[in-house]
Amino acid sequence: MPEGPELHLASLYVNKTCEGLVFSGAVEKSEVNKNPEVPFSCDAYFIKAQSRGKEVKLTLTPIKSDDDGKRRVTKHQSQQAMDVVFRFGMSGFFRFTSADDLPKHAHLRFYTNENPRRVLSFEDTRRFGSWHPNGTWQKDRGPCVIFEYESFRENVISNLGDKTFDKPICEALLNQKYFNGIGNYLRAEILFRLQIPPFVKARTVLEGLVLKHEDKKKVKMEITVAESADKTRKKGVKAETPDLLSLCHTVPLEVVQLGENGYAPAKGKYSVLQAWMRCYCVEGMKSLGDHNGRTIWFQGDPGPMVPKGAKSRRIMWKRQKDDHQSTDSKSAKKTRTDSTAKAKPAKKKENVKVKQENVASKTQNASKRLKKPPQKANTAPADENKKPKTREKRSSKVHPKTGTNTVKGKRVKEVIKTKRNSVTFRKSTTKAKPQQKRSGTRRGRST
Repeated sequence: MPEGPELHLASLYVNKTCEGLVFSGAVEKSEVNKNPEVPFSCDAYFIKAQSRGKEVKLTLTPIKSDDDGKRRVTKHQSQQAMDVVFRFGMSGFFRFTSADDLPKHAHLRFYTNENPRRVLSFEDTRRFGSWHPNGTWQKDRGPCVIFEYESFRENVISNLGDKTFDKPICEALLNQKYFNGIGNYLRAEILFRLQIPPFVKARTVLEGLVLKHEDKKKVKMEITVAESADKTRKKGVKAETPDLLSLCHTVPLEVVQLGENGYAPAKGKYSVLQAWMRCYCVEGMKSLGDHNGRTIWFQGDPGPMVPKGAKSRRIMWKRQKDDHQSTDSKSAKKTRTDSTAKAKPAKKKENVKVKQENVASKTQNASKRLKKPPQKANTAPADENKKPKTREKRSSKVHPKTGTNTVKGKRVKEVIKTKRNSVTFRKSTTKAKPQQKRSGTRRGRST
Protein backbone atom coordinates (compact mmCIF):
# COMPACT_ATOMS: atom_id res chain seq x y z
CA MET A 1 0.00 0.00 0.00
CA PRO A 2 2.65 2.67 0.83
CA GLU A 3 3.43 4.74 -2.26
CA GLY A 4 5.34 7.95 -2.93
CA PRO A 5 3.11 10.27 -0.84
CA GLU A 6 3.10 7.87 2.13
CA LEU A 7 6.88 7.53 2.15
CA HIS A 8 7.24 11.31 2.02
CA LEU A 9 4.84 11.62 4.96
CA ALA A 10 6.94 9.02 6.80
CA SER A 11 10.08 11.14 6.29
CA LEU A 12 8.23 14.20 7.59
CA TYR A 13 7.11 12.19 10.61
CA VAL A 14 10.68 11.12 11.44
CA ASN A 15 12.05 14.67 11.09
CA LYS A 16 9.30 16.06 13.28
CA THR A 17 9.57 13.50 16.09
CA CYS A 18 13.37 13.21 16.09
CA GLU A 19 14.11 16.94 15.93
CA GLY A 20 16.37 17.88 18.85
CA LEU A 21 16.60 14.30 20.18
CA VAL A 22 19.90 12.54 20.76
CA PHE A 23 20.11 8.83 20.08
CA SER A 24 22.70 6.50 21.54
CA GLY A 25 23.82 2.90 21.58
CA ALA A 26 23.73 0.29 18.90
CA VAL A 27 20.99 -0.15 16.30
CA GLU A 28 19.06 -3.28 17.22
CA LYS A 29 17.49 -5.73 14.78
CA SER A 30 14.87 -8.34 15.60
CA GLU A 31 15.92 -11.97 15.44
CA VAL A 32 13.02 -12.88 13.16
CA ASN A 33 13.80 -10.48 10.33
CA LYS A 34 16.18 -11.63 7.59
CA ASN A 35 17.45 -8.17 6.60
CA PRO A 36 21.09 -7.39 7.39
CA GLU A 37 22.38 -5.98 10.65
CA VAL A 38 23.11 -2.25 10.81
CA PRO A 39 26.73 -1.96 12.04
CA PHE A 40 26.31 1.39 13.75
CA SER A 41 26.95 2.21 17.41
CA CYS A 42 27.54 5.60 18.94
CA ASP A 43 27.06 7.34 22.28
CA ALA A 44 25.35 10.30 20.63
CA TYR A 45 23.98 10.77 17.13
CA PHE A 46 21.18 12.53 15.24
CA ILE A 47 18.62 11.05 12.81
CA LYS A 48 17.33 12.83 9.73
CA ALA A 49 15.06 11.44 7.00
CA GLN A 50 14.64 12.11 3.29
CA SER A 51 12.32 10.54 0.70
CA ARG A 52 12.61 9.94 -3.03
CA GLY A 53 9.84 8.10 -4.82
CA LYS A 54 9.25 4.80 -3.03
CA GLU A 55 12.38 5.01 -0.86
CA VAL A 56 13.25 6.67 2.45
CA LYS A 57 16.77 7.32 3.62
CA LEU A 58 17.71 7.75 7.29
CA THR A 59 21.01 9.51 7.92
CA LEU A 60 22.68 8.66 11.23
CA THR A 61 25.15 11.45 12.07
CA PRO A 62 27.49 11.06 15.10
CA ILE A 63 27.94 14.07 17.36
CA LYS A 64 31.66 14.80 17.28
CA SER A 65 33.64 16.26 20.17
CA ASP A 66 33.60 20.02 20.63
CA ASP A 67 36.60 22.20 21.27
CA ASP A 68 36.02 21.86 24.99
CA GLY A 69 35.99 18.04 24.71
CA LYS A 70 32.57 17.55 26.26
CA ARG A 71 31.53 14.81 23.79
CA ARG A 72 34.01 12.41 22.32
CA VAL A 73 33.69 9.46 19.99
CA THR A 74 35.78 6.45 20.99
CA LYS A 75 37.61 4.16 18.57
CA HIS A 76 35.06 1.34 18.94
CA GLN A 77 32.21 3.59 17.90
CA SER A 78 31.11 4.83 14.50
CA GLN A 79 32.88 8.06 13.58
CA GLN A 80 31.26 8.65 10.20
CA ALA A 81 27.66 9.15 9.21
CA MET A 82 25.73 6.22 7.82
CA ASP A 83 22.81 6.18 5.38
CA VAL A 84 20.20 3.46 5.77
CA VAL A 85 17.81 3.21 2.79
CA PHE A 86 14.36 1.76 3.47
CA ARG A 87 11.77 0.30 1.12
CA PHE A 88 8.43 -0.20 2.85
CA GLY A 89 7.00 -3.13 0.89
CA MET A 90 3.31 -3.62 1.71
CA SER A 91 3.03 -2.67 5.38
CA GLY A 92 6.18 -0.86 6.51
CA PHE A 93 6.18 2.43 8.45
CA PHE A 94 8.03 4.26 11.23
CA ARG A 95 6.75 4.53 14.76
CA PHE A 96 8.01 6.43 17.82
CA THR A 97 7.09 4.99 21.23
CA SER A 98 8.53 4.40 24.67
CA ALA A 99 10.91 1.50 25.18
CA ASP A 100 8.35 -0.24 27.39
CA ASP A 101 5.65 -0.02 24.69
CA LEU A 102 7.78 -1.50 21.93
CA PRO A 103 5.57 -2.71 19.03
CA LYS A 104 5.35 -6.41 18.32
CA HIS A 105 6.67 -6.13 14.75
CA ALA A 106 9.40 -3.55 15.40
CA HIS A 107 12.19 -5.08 13.30
CA LEU A 108 14.75 -2.23 13.49
CA ARG A 109 15.12 0.01 16.57
CA PHE A 110 16.91 3.28 17.33
CA TYR A 111 17.05 4.21 21.07
CA THR A 112 17.24 7.71 22.51
CA ASN A 113 19.76 8.90 25.10
CA GLU A 114 17.32 9.73 27.90
CA ASN A 115 15.64 8.21 30.90
CA PRO A 116 13.11 6.70 30.36
CA ARG A 117 14.32 5.75 26.92
CA ARG A 118 12.22 6.07 23.79
CA VAL A 119 12.65 4.27 20.51
CA LEU A 120 12.15 4.97 16.82
CA SER A 121 11.29 1.63 15.20
CA PHE A 122 10.60 0.41 11.70
CA GLU A 123 7.47 -1.68 12.00
CA ASP A 124 6.57 -4.18 9.29
CA THR A 125 3.84 -6.75 9.90
CA ARG A 126 4.24 -8.70 6.64
CA ARG A 127 8.05 -8.39 6.51
CA PHE A 128 8.05 -7.38 2.85
CA GLY A 129 9.99 -4.22 3.62
CA SER A 130 13.78 -3.98 3.50
CA TRP A 131 16.66 -1.75 4.57
CA HIS A 132 20.21 -1.41 3.27
CA PRO A 133 22.99 -0.01 5.52
CA ASN A 134 25.46 2.25 3.72
CA GLY A 135 22.95 2.24 0.87
CA THR A 136 22.14 4.73 -1.86
CA TRP A 137 19.12 5.44 -3.98
CA GLN A 138 18.35 2.49 -6.22
CA LYS A 139 19.86 3.00 -9.67
CA ASP A 140 17.00 1.37 -11.55
CA ARG A 141 14.52 3.92 -10.21
CA GLY A 142 13.79 7.06 -12.15
CA PRO A 143 13.37 10.62 -10.86
CA CYS A 144 10.81 11.23 -8.14
CA VAL A 145 7.41 12.32 -9.44
CA ILE A 146 6.96 14.71 -6.49
CA PHE A 147 10.32 16.47 -6.08
CA GLU A 148 11.96 15.95 -9.49
CA TYR A 149 9.10 16.71 -11.83
CA GLU A 150 11.09 18.26 -14.66
CA SER A 151 13.63 15.44 -14.88
CA PHE A 152 10.78 12.92 -14.46
CA ARG A 153 8.91 14.36 -17.42
CA GLU A 154 12.03 14.50 -19.56
CA ASN A 155 12.92 10.90 -18.69
CA VAL A 156 9.55 9.60 -19.87
CA ILE A 157 9.22 11.58 -23.10
CA SER A 158 12.80 10.96 -24.22
CA ASN A 159 12.44 7.17 -23.74
CA LEU A 160 9.10 6.48 -25.43
CA GLY A 161 10.86 4.01 -27.72
CA ASP A 162 11.43 1.66 -24.81
CA LYS A 163 9.50 -1.64 -24.85
CA THR A 164 7.90 -0.66 -21.53
CA PHE A 165 5.56 1.66 -23.42
CA ASP A 166 4.35 -1.21 -25.63
CA LYS A 167 2.36 -2.40 -22.62
CA PRO A 168 -1.00 -1.01 -21.46
CA ILE A 169 -0.81 2.38 -19.79
CA CYS A 170 -2.01 0.95 -16.46
CA GLU A 171 0.98 -1.43 -16.38
CA ALA A 172 3.50 1.16 -17.57
CA LEU A 173 2.52 3.48 -14.72
CA LEU A 174 3.78 0.91 -12.21
CA ASN A 175 7.26 0.78 -13.75
CA GLN A 176 9.47 2.58 -11.20
CA LYS A 177 12.15 3.17 -13.81
CA TYR A 178 9.94 5.92 -15.27
CA PHE A 179 7.19 6.53 -12.67
CA ASN A 180 9.02 6.42 -9.35
CA GLY A 181 6.41 6.83 -6.63
CA ILE A 182 3.27 5.82 -8.53
CA GLY A 183 1.42 2.80 -7.16
CA ASN A 184 -1.83 0.94 -7.55
CA TYR A 185 -4.30 3.46 -6.15
CA LEU A 186 -2.55 6.46 -7.70
CA ARG A 187 -2.65 5.03 -11.23
CA ALA A 188 -6.39 4.39 -10.87
CA GLU A 189 -7.05 7.97 -9.73
CA ILE A 190 -4.87 9.49 -12.48
CA LEU A 191 -6.46 7.54 -15.33
CA PHE A 192 -9.95 8.14 -13.95
CA ARG A 193 -9.54 11.92 -13.94
CA LEU A 194 -8.46 11.94 -17.59
CA GLN A 195 -10.99 9.24 -18.59
CA ILE A 196 -8.22 7.15 -20.18
CA PRO A 197 -9.01 3.41 -20.57
CA PRO A 198 -6.49 1.43 -18.55
CA PHE A 199 -5.73 -1.13 -21.28
CA VAL A 200 -4.69 1.27 -24.04
CA LYS A 201 -1.15 1.19 -25.37
CA ALA A 202 1.00 3.51 -23.28
CA ARG A 203 2.86 4.97 -26.26
CA THR A 204 -0.35 6.12 -27.94
CA VAL A 205 -1.28 8.03 -24.76
CA LEU A 206 2.13 9.69 -24.30
CA GLU A 207 3.18 10.39 -27.90
CA GLY A 208 1.29 13.66 -28.17
CA LEU A 209 2.91 15.17 -25.06
CA VAL A 210 5.55 17.83 -25.50
CA LEU A 211 8.49 18.37 -23.22
CA LYS A 212 7.61 21.41 -21.14
CA HIS A 213 9.87 23.28 -18.76
CA GLU A 214 7.27 24.14 -16.16
CA ASP A 215 7.95 25.90 -12.92
CA LYS A 216 7.04 24.15 -9.69
CA LYS A 217 4.73 27.00 -8.75
CA LYS A 218 2.59 26.54 -11.85
CA VAL A 219 2.40 22.80 -11.28
CA LYS A 220 1.33 23.26 -7.66
CA MET A 221 -1.33 25.73 -8.76
CA GLU A 222 -2.97 22.95 -10.76
CA ILE A 223 -4.01 21.35 -7.48
CA THR A 224 -6.22 24.28 -6.58
CA VAL A 225 -7.57 24.33 -10.12
CA ALA A 226 -8.55 20.68 -9.93
CA GLU A 227 -10.11 21.02 -6.47
CA SER A 228 -12.54 23.86 -7.17
CA ALA A 229 -13.18 26.16 -10.08
CA ASP A 230 -14.62 28.93 -7.89
CA LYS A 231 -11.32 29.57 -6.13
CA THR A 232 -9.45 29.77 -9.40
CA ARG A 233 -11.90 32.32 -10.79
CA LYS A 234 -11.46 34.56 -7.77
CA LYS A 235 -7.68 34.35 -7.98
CA GLY A 236 -7.70 34.84 -11.75
CA VAL A 237 -5.70 31.69 -12.51
CA LYS A 238 -6.16 30.22 -15.95
CA ALA A 239 -7.28 26.62 -15.77
CA GLU A 240 -5.04 24.60 -18.06
CA THR A 241 -5.99 21.09 -19.06
CA PRO A 242 -3.54 18.77 -17.29
CA ASP A 243 -1.96 15.84 -19.08
CA LEU A 244 -1.01 12.44 -17.75
CA LEU A 245 2.52 13.39 -16.63
CA SER A 246 1.39 16.53 -14.83
CA LEU A 247 -1.23 14.54 -12.91
CA CYS A 248 1.48 12.09 -11.90
CA HIS A 249 2.91 15.05 -10.00
CA THR A 250 -0.17 16.88 -8.73
CA VAL A 251 -2.26 13.90 -7.58
CA PRO A 252 0.46 12.64 -5.17
CA LEU A 253 0.81 16.19 -3.87
CA GLU A 254 -2.89 16.19 -3.00
CA VAL A 255 -2.32 13.13 -0.82
CA VAL A 256 0.62 14.86 0.84
CA GLN A 257 -1.61 17.83 1.60
CA LEU A 258 -3.98 15.53 3.45
CA GLY A 259 -1.19 15.11 5.99
CA GLU A 260 -1.11 12.41 8.66
CA ASN A 261 -4.90 12.14 8.54
CA GLY A 262 -4.67 10.76 5.02
CA TYR A 263 -2.40 7.86 5.89
CA ALA A 264 -1.85 6.84 9.49
CA PRO A 265 -1.07 3.11 9.52
CA ALA A 266 -0.05 3.12 13.18
CA LYS A 267 -3.57 4.17 14.15
CA GLY A 268 -5.28 2.26 11.34
CA LYS A 269 -7.25 5.31 10.14
CA TYR A 270 -7.83 5.72 6.42
CA SER A 271 -11.17 7.53 6.40
CA VAL A 272 -9.74 10.81 5.06
CA LEU A 273 -7.87 9.08 2.26
CA GLN A 274 -10.92 6.99 1.39
CA ALA A 275 -13.08 10.08 1.19
CA TRP A 276 -10.54 11.67 -1.17
CA MET A 277 -10.56 8.71 -3.59
CA ARG A 278 -12.86 8.88 -6.60
CA CYS A 279 -12.14 5.57 -8.33
CA TYR A 280 -10.02 3.15 -6.31
CA CYS A 281 -12.29 0.65 -4.48
CA VAL A 282 -15.26 2.97 -4.97
CA GLU A 283 -18.75 1.53 -5.47
CA GLY A 284 -19.93 1.62 -9.07
CA MET A 285 -16.42 1.29 -10.50
CA LYS A 286 -15.18 -1.69 -12.48
CA SER A 287 -12.09 -3.76 -11.72
CA LEU A 288 -9.92 -6.18 -13.69
CA GLY A 289 -6.62 -7.94 -13.17
CA ASP A 290 -3.77 -6.82 -15.41
CA HIS A 291 -1.07 -9.04 -16.91
CA ASN A 292 0.92 -8.83 -13.65
CA GLY A 293 -2.01 -9.89 -11.48
CA ARG A 294 -2.58 -6.41 -10.03
CA THR A 295 -6.13 -5.09 -9.80
CA ILE A 296 -6.92 -1.91 -11.75
CA TRP A 297 -10.05 0.11 -11.01
CA PHE A 298 -11.64 2.13 -13.82
CA GLN A 299 -14.86 3.42 -15.33
CA GLY A 300 -16.25 2.69 -18.78
CA ASP A 301 -14.48 0.72 -21.50
CA PRO A 302 -11.27 -1.04 -20.36
CA GLY A 303 -9.53 -0.81 -23.75
CA PRO A 304 -8.31 -3.23 -26.43
CA MET A 305 -5.38 -4.76 -24.52
CA VAL A 306 -7.37 -6.55 -21.83
CA PRO A 307 -5.73 -9.85 -20.78
CA LYS A 308 -7.40 -13.01 -22.02
CA GLY A 309 -9.73 -14.51 -19.48
CA ALA A 310 -9.58 -11.46 -17.22
CA LYS A 311 -12.42 -11.42 -14.71
CA SER A 312 -13.82 -8.60 -12.64
CA ARG A 313 -12.66 -8.54 -9.04
CA ARG A 314 -15.20 -7.53 -6.44
CA ILE A 315 -12.69 -7.00 -3.65
CA MET A 316 -13.88 -3.85 -1.90
CA TRP A 317 -11.92 -1.78 0.58
CA LYS A 318 -13.80 -1.50 3.87
CA ARG A 319 -14.96 2.07 4.21
CA GLN A 320 -14.14 3.65 7.55
CA LYS A 321 -16.33 6.23 9.21
CA ASP A 322 -15.69 9.00 11.69
CA ASP A 323 -14.59 8.28 15.25
CA HIS A 324 -18.08 8.57 16.77
CA GLN A 325 -19.69 6.44 14.10
CA SER A 326 -16.93 3.86 14.25
CA THR A 327 -17.26 3.52 18.03
CA ASP A 328 -21.02 3.13 17.72
CA SER A 329 -20.64 0.50 15.01
CA LYS A 330 -18.05 -1.35 17.09
CA SER A 331 -20.35 -1.38 20.11
CA ALA A 332 -23.21 -2.57 17.91
CA LYS A 333 -21.06 -5.34 16.52
CA LYS A 334 -20.09 -6.38 20.04
CA THR A 335 -23.71 -6.58 21.14
CA ARG A 336 -24.57 -8.68 18.10
CA THR A 337 -21.72 -11.06 18.70
CA ASP A 338 -22.62 -11.37 22.38
CA SER A 339 -26.23 -12.21 21.58
CA THR A 340 -25.27 -14.78 18.98
CA ALA A 341 -22.64 -16.26 21.27
CA LYS A 342 -25.22 -16.72 24.01
CA ALA A 343 -27.86 -18.16 21.70
CA LYS A 344 -25.69 -20.77 20.01
CA PRO A 345 -24.55 -22.67 23.14
CA ALA A 346 -28.15 -22.89 24.37
CA LYS A 347 -29.23 -24.56 21.12
CA LYS A 348 -26.32 -26.95 21.29
CA LYS A 349 -27.19 -27.95 24.87
CA GLU A 350 -30.80 -28.62 23.91
CA ASN A 351 -29.69 -30.78 21.01
CA VAL A 352 -27.32 -32.69 23.27
CA LYS A 353 -30.09 -33.32 25.79
CA VAL A 354 -32.45 -34.56 23.06
CA LYS A 355 -29.75 -36.87 21.71
CA GLN A 356 -29.04 -38.22 25.19
CA GLU A 357 -32.75 -38.87 25.79
CA ASN A 358 -33.03 -40.70 22.45
CA VAL A 359 -30.00 -42.84 23.25
CA ALA A 360 -31.33 -43.63 26.72
CA SER A 361 -34.74 -44.60 25.33
CA LYS A 362 -33.13 -46.84 22.71
CA THR A 363 -30.97 -48.59 25.32
CA GLN A 364 -34.00 -49.11 27.58
CA ASN A 365 -36.02 -50.61 24.74
CA ALA A 366 -33.14 -52.87 23.78
CA SER A 367 -32.71 -54.05 27.37
CA LYS A 368 -36.44 -54.75 27.63
CA ARG A 369 -36.33 -56.82 24.45
CA LEU A 370 -33.42 -58.82 25.79
CA LYS A 371 -35.11 -59.39 29.13
CA LYS A 372 -38.46 -60.55 27.69
CA PRO A 373 -37.48 -64.08 26.43
CA PRO A 374 -36.02 -65.34 29.74
CA GLN A 375 -39.03 -63.99 31.67
CA LYS A 376 -41.45 -65.97 29.46
CA ALA A 377 -39.37 -69.11 29.76
CA ASN A 378 -39.31 -68.87 33.57
CA THR A 379 -43.01 -68.10 33.96
CA ALA A 380 -44.28 -70.72 31.45
CA PRO A 381 -45.97 -73.82 33.09
CA ALA A 382 -44.05 -77.10 32.99
CA ASP A 383 -45.91 -79.85 31.10
CA GLU A 384 -44.65 -83.41 31.22
CA ASN A 385 -46.24 -84.52 27.93
CA LYS A 386 -45.23 -81.51 25.92
CA LYS A 387 -41.63 -80.54 25.55
CA PRO A 388 -40.67 -76.88 25.37
CA LYS A 389 -40.12 -75.53 21.90
CA THR A 390 -36.77 -74.11 22.82
CA ARG A 391 -35.40 -77.59 23.58
CA GLU A 392 -36.74 -79.03 20.30
CA LYS A 393 -34.95 -76.39 18.26
CA ARG A 394 -31.66 -76.60 20.17
CA SER A 395 -30.60 -80.06 18.94
CA SER A 396 -26.88 -79.31 19.26
CA LYS A 397 -27.04 -79.06 23.08
CA VAL A 398 -28.08 -82.70 23.74
CA HIS A 399 -26.00 -84.45 26.37
CA PRO A 400 -23.47 -86.82 24.73
CA LYS A 401 -24.30 -89.80 27.01
CA THR A 402 -28.07 -89.93 26.40
CA GLY A 403 -29.73 -92.69 24.31
CA THR A 404 -29.65 -93.31 20.60
CA ASN A 405 -29.61 -90.97 17.70
CA THR A 406 -33.12 -91.71 16.50
CA VAL A 407 -34.60 -88.69 18.23
CA LYS A 408 -31.82 -86.49 16.96
CA GLY A 409 -32.28 -87.81 13.46
CA LYS A 410 -35.98 -87.02 13.58
CA ARG A 411 -35.28 -83.57 14.75
CA VAL A 412 -32.80 -83.02 12.02
CA LYS A 413 -35.24 -84.25 9.39
CA GLU A 414 -37.96 -81.96 10.67
CA VAL A 415 -35.62 -79.02 10.51
CA ILE A 416 -34.52 -79.94 7.00
CA LYS A 417 -38.07 -79.57 5.77
CA THR A 418 -38.49 -76.10 7.25
CA LYS A 419 -35.00 -74.53 7.24
CA ARG A 420 -32.61 -75.86 4.65
CA ASN A 421 -29.96 -73.17 4.99
CA SER A 422 -29.37 -73.66 8.71
CA VAL A 423 -29.49 -77.48 8.64
CA THR A 424 -26.17 -77.91 6.82
CA PHE A 425 -24.25 -76.90 9.89
CA ARG A 426 -26.48 -78.94 12.18
CA LYS A 427 -26.05 -82.09 10.07
CA SER A 428 -22.30 -81.95 10.41
CA THR A 429 -22.51 -81.54 14.16
CA THR A 430 -25.06 -84.29 14.69
CA LYS A 431 -23.24 -86.77 12.46
CA ALA A 432 -19.86 -86.15 14.07
CA LYS A 433 -21.03 -86.84 17.61
CA PRO A 434 -22.89 -90.13 16.93
CA GLN A 435 -19.78 -91.65 15.27
CA GLN A 436 -17.81 -91.17 18.48
CA LYS A 437 -20.58 -92.66 20.53
CA ARG A 438 -21.03 -95.74 18.25
CA SER A 439 -17.34 -96.46 18.29
CA GLY A 440 -17.43 -96.29 22.07
CA THR A 441 -20.39 -98.67 22.35
CA ARG A 442 -18.88 -101.19 19.95
CA ARG A 443 -15.66 -101.28 21.91
CA GLY A 444 -17.70 -101.84 25.05
CA ARG A 445 -19.61 -104.80 23.52
CA SER A 446 -16.46 -106.47 22.18
CA THR A 447 -14.85 -106.28 25.57
